Amino acid sequence: MLRRKMTNDMDHIPLKRPQFFFTTAPMPCPYLPERLERKIVTELAGPDAEALHESLSRAGFRRSHSIAYAPACPGCSDCIPVRIVVEGLRSQRSFRRILKVNERMQVQSLPARATAEQYRLFSRYQEARHGGSDMALMGFYDYRSMVEDSPIETFSIEFRSPETTLVAVALADRMSDGLSAVYSFFAPDMPHHSLGTFMILWLVEEARRLGLPYVYLGYWIAESRKMSYKQRFQPLEAFGPGGWALLDARQSRV
Repeated sequence: MLRRKMTNDMDHIPLKRPQFFFTTAPMPCPYLPERLERKIVTELAGPDAEALHESLSRAGFRRSHSIAYAPACPGCSDCIPVRIVVEGLRSQRSFRRILKVNERMQVQSLPARATAEQYRLFSRYQEARHGGSDMALMGFYDYRSMVEDSPIETFSIEFRSPETTLVAVALADRMSDGLSAVYSFFAPDMPHHSLGTFMILWLVEEARRLGLPYVYLGYWIAESRKMSYKQRFQPLEAFGPGGWALLDARQSRV
């Protein structure tokens, strides 16, 4: 259920040239079985790239490489853009446990540059979590393109154990109203550390430090178990026909 909230997030940023949008061919949906997905896509390029990215992100689009995209699936609207309200994030026992168990973690924010060390961890993660997927087949140069091909301000965060072993990496975009979590991966043999959740909590604290109100988490799908973790970060806003509004944690659908 969405509760309406007054916001000026939908103010459009004026662009200096026409922008062209395209739809992709139908492909199998990676989240909902027996469904097809289509996307509307546009290129982020030229002097307007950053302004366009800002405007589209506030309208529910996401970035991959130099492309902005949003779902455009006929007869389906289950992909809901969501973002965390930083100042209102509710403390939970599980969050406190995760922060405690990772308190000795070494964290460093770096320019978005791919390394062989990152790629080895990325490959381990894909093999354990997404074996057989397109991402599991990515070579180093594909990985480097994912990290470095960005027309906007993008950075990576490395998380290392007290022994300096690289155990997690997050890729994020900097926006004027928040941080956008682009992709993350982590050591698959450290479940007790809940590294995926820890990285989101770190992004929330970093956004708070920078005075930014939101952390954009991409799409949430009520029927997808892969997406269920996003509901834990309350208050969470979802984007719908009326703009951004609070997502009620008690509801399984919006």
